Amino acid sequence: MPTYVLDTNLLVGYIRGAKYAGYVDKHYGPTKPPNLATVSIASVGEIYAFALRRNWGELKQKALLDLLQSIPTTPIRHQLIIQKYAEIDAYNHGQHPKHSLPSSARSMSDNDIWIAATASALNATLLTTDRDFDHLNNLFLSVSYIDPASE
Repeated sequence: MPTYVLDTNLLVGYIRGAKYAGYVDKHYGPTKPPNLATVSIASVGEIYAFALRRNWGELKQKALLDLLQSIPTTPIRHQLIIQKYAEIDAYNHGQHPKHSLPSSARSMSDNDIWIAATASALNATLLTTDRDFDHLNNLFLSVSYIDPASE
C-alpha cells in the first residue's frame, strides 16, 4: 500500500482546483484506499501563512479547512523525523558522514527539509510540483515531481 506525503504546493493546487491536482488523483490516488496520504505539519503552517498573505476569502478558507480535515497531519515530534531532518540538512551542506553531494551545497528552506524528513521517515513518496527535492530522490526519499502543466 503506497504512502504519500503531499507537499504544500499540491495542497494549494487542490484548493484552487488546478488541473495538476486532478492529474495527481487520477495517476496516484493518494487519498484512495488502500493508499495513505499525509501532510507534514510544516506544510500546514506554510499553507495557512500563504492563505493569510494572499487574503483568501471565506470560500477558499473553508476549502482549506475541509482539505486539511480530510488528510491526516504528521507532527514533527517523532524522533525518526528529527533524525532524518538532521541527515538531510547535513547532506545539503555537504557535511553528511556517509553521502556526498555531487555538487556544491544546496539551499533548501527549513520547512522543505521538514517535509522531506517526514516523507523519508514514513518511507513515503513525496508528491510535489517543486524541483527543490530532486537531489534527495532515491537517496533519502522517493520524490514524484508533478509538472504543473499536467492534466
